[in-house]
Amino acid sequence: GAYILEPEVLEYLPANTESDFSKDLFPLLLAKGEPMYGYIAKGYWCDVGHLDAYREAQYHALERKVKLDFPYKEESPGVWIGQNTYIDPTAKIEPPVVIGDNCRIGARVHIEPGTVIGDKVTIGADANLKRPIVWNGAIIGEEAQLSACVISRGTRVDRRAHVLEAAVVGSLSTVGEEAQISPGVRVWPSKKIDSGAILNINLIWGNTAQRNLFGQRGVQGLANIDITPEFAVKLGAAYGSTLKPGSRVTVSRDQRNISRMVTRSLIAGLMSVGINIQNLDATAIPIARTVIPRMGVAGGIHVRVHPDRPDYILIEFMDAKGINISKAQEKKIEGAYFKEDMRRSLIHEIGDVAYPSQVADEYCTAFEKLLHIDTLRNSRAKVVIDYVYAVSGAVLPQMLDKFGADAVVLNASLNKTAMSATDRETLLTQLGHVVEALKANFGVQVSANGEQLILVDESGIPIRGEMLTALMVDMMLTSCPRGTVVVPVHASSAVEQIARRHDAKVIRTKANPTALMEASYKNANVVLGGSADTGFIFPQLHPGFDAMFCIAKLIEMLTIQERSLASVRAELPRVIHKSHVIRCPWTAKGALMRHLVETHPAQNLELIDGVKICQQYDDSWVLVLPDASEPLVHLYANSNDRDWVDETLRNYRARVQAFVEREQEQVVAEV
Repeated sequence: GAYILEPEVLEYLPANTESDFSKDLFPLLLAKGEPMYGYIAKGYWCDVGHLDAYREAQYHALERKVKLDFPYKEESPGVWIGQNTYIDPTAKIEPPVVIGDNCRIGARVHIEPGTVIGDKVTIGADANLKRPIVWNGAIIGEEAQLSACVISRGTRVDRRAHVLEAAVVGSLSTVGEEAQISPGVRVWPSKKIDSGAILNINLIWGNTAQRNLFGQRGVQGLANIDITPEFAVKLGAAYGSTLKPGSRVTVSRDQRNISRMVTRSLIAGLMSVGINIQNLDATAIPIARTVIPRMGVAGGIHVRVHPDRPDYILIEFMDAKGINISKAQEKKIEGAYFKEDMRRSLIHEIGDVAYPSQVADEYCTAFEKLLHIDTLRNSRAKVVIDYVYAVSGAVLPQMLDKFGADAVVLNASLNKTAMSATDRETLLTQLGHVVEALKANFGVQVSANGEQLILVDESGIPIRGEMLTALMVDMMLTSCPRGTVVVPVHASSAVEQIARRHDAKVIRTKANPTALMEASYKNANVVLGGSADTGFIFPQLHPGFDAMFCIAKLIEMLTIQERSLASVRAELPRVIHKSHVIRCPWTAKGALMRHLVETHPAQNLELIDGVKICQQYDDSWVLVLPDASEPLVHLYANSNDRDWVDETLRNYRARVQAFVEREQEQVVAEV
């Protein structure tokens, strides 16, 4: 209950000594004959002296066992919702539930009875909330599972993480992707739980190690959650601190508002450490990579919405040649960032910002030098280009027009928001219909701000994935026999079969884009690099991926070789190439790779990236490749024999899953 005291009672408490009301004070008052009274009230009472009682009090309030004035409007019986809160129409909400002001509830979220959500809370698609209490400013990721737990102020629970019954996560903590916090576990404020970790004990002292800034491909994270203006300012200052004062760097971006915001913050950080900026503004990446070596700058930064995740921002750093920076340079930037080892420039040393002109013209000039212009003029080709509302500074239509080719452009206006994969597929189908109707030579859907493409042949049929990789290799090696092509470790063996036809050489690299760029740039006689996954590199132009040059080169090659895309496709080797993805905690990845190496003959192994198990005297292989940025393992099986591919994929899927389960059981047993 509650105690009500007259002020003079406090005079009975001894000075500077611990004293208990029930054990010390009340017996003393009774001994001295002071009057004491009790009253038994009929109302609700709950002493929230421990966490179970705290949760129970919330549930009792929702069940109206206690009379409360809710600060939010009751939108329907038992559902109180604050102002300026958006709830996706597909979300399922079961009363009683409280949702505060300025919240965002994503698609297909399931909120079960007894859930309490504070103000400014974001809940990602497909999350499942079973009676948690979520405090103000929390961020709950896609497919997260919260069960009768407490998520404190400003805490972030990432995608597919589980926080189980009676667990409490302290304010400003982060629970990584696919991590699990077991029942009753308490996490003190400002802690970080690594992706895939299983936490079975209270996390009180220390802080888990901070993650690396750089992943498989630059710096990436959730837009305006991981990648915020304050983060970008600090990142820009860290990068600038690794360069000499007074150095110049280019900064470019896609057309999204979020990219503009991040770019301006990066510029502020760079200027603060005395770096001068060549601001290319909204520019396709191929253009940025082409002009970097010509401008004599120390490097460049490009900011864009991630090509595979529309809620993510990707920040890529390029060196003076236009190639993504090395691991060593990444480590220098990370060191400056985490140690806060940034110099601060005096007022007269602050960097300057310039807006160079004729950037696109420089790209066009370099572009033209590598093409047979007369061939293009004579081709009278008709091409349909779909920009999916997303390519900045797309100069290709004007150039093709100048060369005498007919370019029909679709969806060239710039949207501020990224399109979903489903919407892109719809546009691809429409592109096929347009190509057929116009009797065009081919169509192309350009994505990733000018880096990637999907082709559509004259019949409206898409060419993508391994078929697109093989088609580009075949056409380039027909044009340049005995050349060298560079492809990632997981590309289909059709590449080697085509290379043998043309007495050509194949170089395989790690799966990451930087490895492809470096190998294409450093090796002699490389005529093509990359794959459909990343885009294609033409190293004579610049060291990055370039869909725009690829289109013009295709027109030229089809004209000279007197072929159509359909006829090229018909001549490609028939290779079966399938893949599968398996969940794998970060902690198990290294042990899995070691296990595979130890359990296969050394002569059958290739260890370029992951573990590739090859059949001798055959193009059949299976590749087990850990994902660099998520708790996943990719399986690829490749052969001319469909049955071998299906059986091998089944076999290795079972082997990997069994190993992962054994590792997880062992971790739980040790804890």
